[in-house]
Amino acid sequence: MGRIGLAFRSFFGVLLNQQTASKVGAALAGETVNLPAPAAIETPAPAAPAPPKPKPAPTKPVRSDAFTLLETLQREARFLDFIQEPLDAYDDAQVGAAVREVHRGTASVLQRLFGLQSVIEQPEGTSYEVTADASAAQVRLVGNVSNQRPLTGELVHAGWRATKCDLPAWTGTTMHTHILAPAEVEVR
Repeated sequence: MGRIGLAFRSFFGVLLNQQTASKVGAALAGETVNLPAPAAIETPAPAAPAPPKPKPAPTKPVRSDAFTLLETLQREARFLDFIQEPLDAYDDAQVGAAVREVHRGTASVLQRLFGLQSVIEQPEGTSYEVTADASAAQVRLVGNVSNQRPLTGELVHAGWRATKCDLPAWTGTTMHTHILAPAEVEVR
């Protein structure tokens, strides 16, 4: 214990305890004082080393669902190949033949993953009444629009809605999150 700590302890011991005050007074007067043997200072046993922290599990890489959709469209419909290909060098018959395959594959992928259905189950070109409770997210009014409901007009587009979203689970690594289709090399 340092001198300052001893001084505070002595001060409060003399102030609060008569026996301590008598012993300190005698010691200051030069008299021999029988002090009790100092209490053994207990040193705490060294603490056992903390067990090593377990290594955190590696985090699963995250990939945008948009990339997964593009990858699926490329794999099953060659969508990116068609969109990225300059068409100026091809005649209309060649473009038409390519479009059929891309269209068929893309429609199949979108139906399988999203279960696409019309917002309004009615043929386009028929008369449709828009009631007061129609949502702007479901029906967009175009043309000569007024604020009074109901309104009657021609169904120009039936709209689209998804009934599900079943994107395939991506299992790649962080290094490959932006790869939509691998390069292909034909070995001869």
